[in-house]
Amino acid sequence: MQRYFRTFSFLTSAPTLKECPEDTGFEVAFAGRSNAGKSSAINTLTDNKKLARTSKTPGRTQLINFFSNNRDTSRRLVDLPGYGYAKVDMTTKLKWQKHLNQYLERRQSLRGLVLLMDSRQPFTDFDTMLINWSNQSQMPIHILLTKADKLGPNQARNQFFKAQNHLKAFPHASIQLFSALKKSGLEEVEDKLLKWLEIEA
Repeated sequence: MQRYFRTFSFLTSAPTLKECPEDTGFEVAFAGRSNAGKSSAINTLTDNKKLARTSKTPGRTQLINFFSNNRDTSRRLVDLPGYGYAKVDMTTKLKWQKHLNQYLERRQSLRGLVLLMDSRQPFTDFDTMLINWSNQSQMPIHILLTKADKLGPNQARNQFFKAQNHLKAFPHASIQLFSALKKSGLEEVEDKLLKWLEIEA
């Protein structure tokens, strides 16, 4: 079952909650700063480099993007608009933020959040806000400390332990190191998503 996500393909994009697919089944949403490696993680998970759009320009993911199993659209991965855009006007930023909040608060099929944080710069204000929201909502959240390959082994391990200690007060949060480039940590996140989507291993 470790290759389950290879069968995922693009389903649809939605600018607002109203235009999202029918709110049934099971979804796992990916959130994070627009330069945290969110699209790269989805592409690595699905073994499809072209599935989620990647760009060196922050803020390219402006819609709520849905990907589903080719044989069962009731199991979906969701790429949420990145936050912390470097070159987006405030009006657009606030609009995206509104749609993101509505999705998180109202989407009944949401089973868990994957929060991507650059292992070199974790726990931005918005990261912390999202972790607090998940705790208050009792929504499981799994944190990927991305770009772990950019750090030496000892430094990566230290960052992990610091982050793990930071999360002790959040019983619904789990965390791991991850590198899309090296595909390290891939099986761990796959196992987490299979559990949330209720796919039998």
